[in-house]
Amino acid sequence: MISINNLTFEIGARALYDEANWHIKPGDKTGLIGANGTGKSTLLKLIVGDYKPTSGTISMAKDLKIGYLNQDLLSYHSDNSILHVAMEAFARQNQLHTEIEALLKKMETDYSDDILNKLSNKQTEFEALDGYSIEFRAHEILAGLGFSEEEQKRPLATFSGGWRMRVMLAKILLQAPDILLLDEPTNHLDLPSIKWLENYLQAFEGAIVIVSHDRYFLDKVINKTVESRKGKLNIYAGNYTFYLEEKALREEIQGNQFKNQQAKIKQEEKLIERFRAKASKAKMVQSRIKALDRMEKVDAIDDDNPEVNFSFKFTKPSGRHVVTLENISKSYPNLEILKNTNGLIEKGDKIALIGANGKGKSTLLRIVADADTAYTGESKKGHNVSQTFFAQHQLESLHLENSILQELQTFAPKHTETELRSILGCFLFTGDDVFKKIKVLSGGEKSRVALAKALTADANFLVLDEPTNHLDMASVNILIQALQQYEGTFIVVSHDRYFLDNIANKIWYIEDKSIKEYPGTYEEYELWNAKRVVKAVPEKTEKKVVKEAPKKEKKIPTDDSFRLLQKKNKELAQLEQNIAAKDLEVKQLEALLASEAVYSDAAKLQETTRNYNTQKASFDALQQEWESLAEEIMELEGN
Repeated sequence: MISINNLTFEIGARALYDEANWHIKPGDKTGLIGANGTGKSTLLKLIVGDYKPTSGTISMAKDLKIGYLNQDLLSYHSDNSILHVAMEAFARQNQLHTEIEALLKKMETDYSDDILNKLSNKQTEFEALDGYSIEFRAHEILAGLGFSEEEQKRPLATFSGGWRMRVMLAKILLQAPDILLLDEPTNHLDLPSIKWLENYLQAFEGAIVIVSHDRYFLDKVINKTVESRKGKLNIYAGNYTFYLEEKALREEIQGNQFKNQQAKIKQEEKLIERFRAKASKAKMVQSRIKALDRMEKVDAIDDDNPEVNFSFKFTKPSGRHVVTLENISKSYPNLEILKNTNGLIEKGDKIALIGANGKGKSTLLRIVADADTAYTGESKKGHNVSQTFFAQHQLESLHLENSILQELQTFAPKHTETELRSILGCFLFTGDDVFKKIKVLSGGEKSRVALAKALTADANFLVLDEPTNHLDMASVNILIQALQQYEGTFIVVSHDRYFLDNIANKIWYIEDKSIKEYPGTYEEYELWNAKRVVKAVPEKTEKKVVKEAPKKEKKIPTDDSFRLLQKKNKELAQLEQNIAAKDLEVKQLEALLASEAVYSDAAKLQETTRNYNTQKASFDALQQEWESLAEEIMELEGN
């Protein structure tokens, strides 16, 4: 579908990509990952032609239909309803609809055959393009992305940036392109909408390239991972979890190669130094120096997952009750959020506040943080509670002319420079990075500075609103470690399920305008909630009394049937071993197909593909044989 060959792209003197290669095939669902600043969004812009490569080529079919979601779409403005904006995806159908309406109007005075023929042709094409269902499809996708029937009638201009982005996503999905390029599609989505999008993309028949820092989302959707790193595109034939395992394996091999090569280089250098002064050995010395120069050097392994080694402590511990909420009610015009609800945050609680947007998560968080006082009821802080509140708008309160280090020194004067540099090191600001001005930092870097400030505060209670926004995966891991080591209490709103699953010991959610609590991790909550939802489905039909079929008496097996059963079970065990071995062969071939050495060589690719197809067919046949044998054994056991 898209072929990227020897791509080089330079920004000033820096090469963002250096002879990078990647081939996107039909059906590929790829996660494009990498640290912030490695050029992921830039690569998507290169593919759609917004940027031109310095050298190399990006080739694709002329009629390839691309759907491209990017953050620039936030600037799109319209006073039309969001349903109308979403339906702009159906350009030809909308044009035909307008022409049909005009012809019908014309027919009020003109019944000529020419008009009838034109109308018939337009209606036939409109029907062939499924024009009569386009409004239903638009309703369906907008509903999946969280818009109610009433909201779909509201003008786009009345919605905030995040909700407008959802409308643009709906419009792109409705275009049914051959390939979707999605740059951070979950950034503006709540958990129910993220789950809906996962299901939609799993069923999507075209190719997909997703830039995302949500590893749970990637694991559900993608079947291939491409890592943008050091100017290259490294390909892994599996989802994000597979990438982590495969990368660890590759790095272990590379680490051993580096170690062995370094030992060899030291040995050669020692030999050269020993005989350098001897004229009789000059030829041999020069030969070895040239051999060292020609040697293709193996890179040392970079640690992409630094560990937090700073203890985030505070002067005074809080009392047992940190925040007590009593009879809290909160309303906006035409919308009641909370009604006479109660809640208790106790010392040591690590609370994840979750739910759909519009249910009042951020409102409740502001009430807890005393940032919103326009409510009835009482919110009381406990003994010795000292609080820090982190929200995205606080990025704007950073002092742009300060360096990163100065920003923390101004905020936390009790800490020494060494301590502050240690904290900043935990948040990936090392060496001279700490002297960078705030004004030159990216959104993700500013988020890390604001989070470092929050954790340097002498606070035993943290209130965090979407702290993972703008953070790449390495930075999210840093924040997870910091919060795991934090000895105080916190409540956090986030849509990153991996983050929540690793930091929370209690879940809060808003239901029926009340605060509800689940005492466990996010993963445990999800399992519990799934069962609860199934039980809550109303039964619309009367229950029928079904008589149980009389149970068959279990016959005592004869010697012959017992021996046959033993034999079949042995065959089944052998088959399971064969299937495991064949599965390993198939996975190895899948990895080969994803390697640059194979897919860049047409002959190798053809041979490997043929071998893969043969082994996959063999694997499928073994699976079918296993199923037949398992059914046979079940029948023997039943008899």
